[in-house]
Amino acid sequence: MAGKEFIISGTGCALADFLYTNVSFHSAAFEKYCSQTPGDGGLSPGKLVFTEELERFAGVPYSQILNELTDGSAAVSFNIGGPSLVSLIHAAQMLEADENFKVNFCGISGKDETAEKIRELLEKTPVDFSRYLSESKKSTPFTHVLSDPNFDSGHGERTFINNIGAAWDLTPEFLPDSYYESDMVCFGGTAITPNLHDNLHLLLEKAKTTGAFTLVNTVFDFRNEKLQHGKPWPLGKTDLSYPFIDILIMDKEEALKISGCSEISDATTFFASKASAFVITQGAEPVHFFSDGNLFKKETGCLEVSKEVTLRIQDKAYSGDTTGCGDNFVGGVIASVANQLKKQKGKLNLKEALIKGICSGGFACSYNGGTYFEKAPGEKRNEIEQLIADYYNQ
Repeated sequence: MAGKEFIISGTGCALADFLYTNVSFHSAAFEKYCSQTPGDGGLSPGKLVFTEELERFAGVPYSQILNELTDGSAAVSFNIGGPSLVSLIHAAQMLEADENFKVNFCGISGKDETAEKIRELLEKTPVDFSRYLSESKKSTPFTHVLSDPNFDSGHGERTFINNIGAAWDLTPEFLPDSYYESDMVCFGGTAITPNLHDNLHLLLEKAKTTGAFTLVNTVFDFRNEKLQHGKPWPLGKTDLSYPFIDILIMDKEEALKISGCSEISDATTFFASKASAFVITQGAEPVHFFSDGNLFKKETGCLEVSKEVTLRIQDKAYSGDTTGCGDNFVGGVIASVANQLKKQKGKLNLKEALIKGICSGGFACSYNGGTYFEKAPGEKRNEIEQLIADYYNQ
């Protein structure tokens, strides 16, 4: 594979992130709209809720809710968001200096100003977005990201309010055959593209029939949190997805909800019986990982987060927020796995991929929003490679 172009294709929700900083999750306004029972439509730190569900929960228009939560302040930034697109942009930035890598995004938007703004920003990235098409009559999806940098003892946390809009029209039929013929196929946060999520097992199976490496990263599934009434979330419609996933990446909350477990140790046991390889992130806490030895070396354990990043945050050297840390973590893993697959020398090294992911996610704390726009190609990669060197020394 060393001489041919290595193609990475991903799909999921592309949206506009409007970032509101310094929103206290302990304020009277936030507590007023806080969830009382799981799936009731209220706000919860670290979780995603849909605008229509929040309106039903509160009994008032969303515009009023947002005004109260932000004290009438405007968003401090507009950025590209989405757990698939942000990850792919980061992977493309990490791979851009190497020839023979191509990163494609396949998605849908409305025909509105928001979509035009997203495309203007995408022009500044190395991602091929020729299959990001304006074919929906619905509004382009957006997320209002509320960031409280003082939450969780100063580690920070975000809450996401999402308008799904055109993402309802992203269906399996929208994905061309060429999508599945890629060397690596990534499904990012399909819980906010419901028609892909409910057919995930079929999409993954189709990708595997072409020999593609498959990666799935999850997002808080508010729809199934409401529909399942406390039962485990389905990963797709059934457990049939697992045999076709080469690596599954979740955060702790998502892992507990999908497994139906209350403890991380039980969740790791559950996924070890289902998945060939999986990763569970925990914000500033260690990353859990497992591989059964099929594609990756057989190993299980934990990796700490970057001490250098933690130090920079404490020293205020990083003045950004945690928006996009998880998505950039996934992008780092994608880039590392793609490099390893292209070299293809024996079993893949999961720890190596996770260290690149950890440092990628950590670097996202240095700026606001999920997507970093480079002044020159290689700028971001150079910063992260230094963090990786520091990580190996820690």
